[in-house]
Amino acid sequence: MRIVRITATEVIVRAHPGALESPGLNKPLHKIPEHNSNSWTRQFDECPKVVLELQLTDGTTGLGELYRGHEWATVAHISAALLGQDVRDMFLQGLPFTKVPEHDGFEIALWDAFAKLHGLRVVDLLGGPVRDRVLVGAWSGQRRDDEVGPLARHCQQQGFTCLKFTCALDDDIVARCTAIAEAAPGMDVILDPNECFEQPHETRRLAAQLADIGNVLCLEDPMPHWMRADYAQLCHLSPVPIVRHFALPYPVPGNHIEDVITAAQNHEADGFNFSAGLADFQRLDHITDVAGLPCWHGSEIDLGILEAAYLHSCAAARSSLWPSDIFGRYIRSHDLLTKPLEFSPPHIVLPMGTGLGIELDYDALAEHRICHRTFTAP
Repeated sequence: MRIVRITATEVIVRAHPGALESPGLNKPLHKIPEHNSNSWTRQFDECPKVVLELQLTDGTTGLGELYRGHEWATVAHISAALLGQDVRDMFLQGLPFTKVPEHDGFEIALWDAFAKLHGLRVVDLLGGPVRDRVLVGAWSGQRRDDEVGPLARHCQQQGFTCLKFTCALDDDIVARCTAIAEAAPGMDVILDPNECFEQPHETRRLAAQLADIGNVLCLEDPMPHWMRADYAQLCHLSPVPIVRHFALPYPVPGNHIEDVITAAQNHEADGFNFSAGLADFQRLDHITDVAGLPCWHGSEIDLGILEAAYLHSCAAARSSLWPSDIFGRYIRSHDLLTKPLEFSPPHIVLPMGTGLGIELDYDALAEHRICHRTFTAP
């Protein structure tokens, strides 16, 4: 079953009005610098994404989705390396192209195709499901203080038990968590400062104040990652769990699998948020499971194909115990699937079909398309 065609469709799918932040605020959330654009200068839904269709000789099609910030030259290079190869002969744990950000989208398409050929689900290739539904949380970008309580109450009424917020030093974080405790009793909060607390004492003081409120599940990436000794000290002193986010698709120093091992050994984190491909997320789960630490799956507020892959990863991961960031359907105007993933807040249900268990909505794909490229075997 050789790969005969790879179709890459570039799309822009915007967020629902008001889904990202309060009207009038302008705090972009795209962290990775690209195309001469600095970090935090673009809103994530302005960035194009690429949907992959990997077609085999018998007509089987594997679906994939790239992260934001793709490079077309890399897409063409990986496609050329794959065309003509037999999917059945591939070593899925170590694919024949380098670990660049585009890697995981192609990996998903290959695993989807391979699983379909054998009448299996992707989760079966990962050893089978530990659970048939995955815990997920609600999410919000920056909000004005008076909106936080009503938003938390609305999310709780939908069935969510956890709300994740991005935040900054100039936010009244204590007041916001207090408002959530009053408006939505019993709802947990995850706070994500995106490494903006550059002084350890700021985080220690905040953690002590948040512990008195009692609804903060964890504080994610409060300080820059290079401050490893400070993270270890903070984990020892903080009454609120401290979480580190490792995003393996972006192989910068300090952001590799071995760094996760070091963080666990040195007690630099009480848990982890992992962004990784199918094979690598399983490797990370094995580390945290042995270490007795919880994790969840991160995201870039993605479309339906990537979110389906995250769902299969979490379903097979013993340590995936905290609410994962699989919430793109609530933020984006479309997920590009004919049938959305089945949310039953606070869970999302594992699809039962072969492969990823999803189908691409070609009408929606055409509606959001801005570019279309096809690569074929010579």
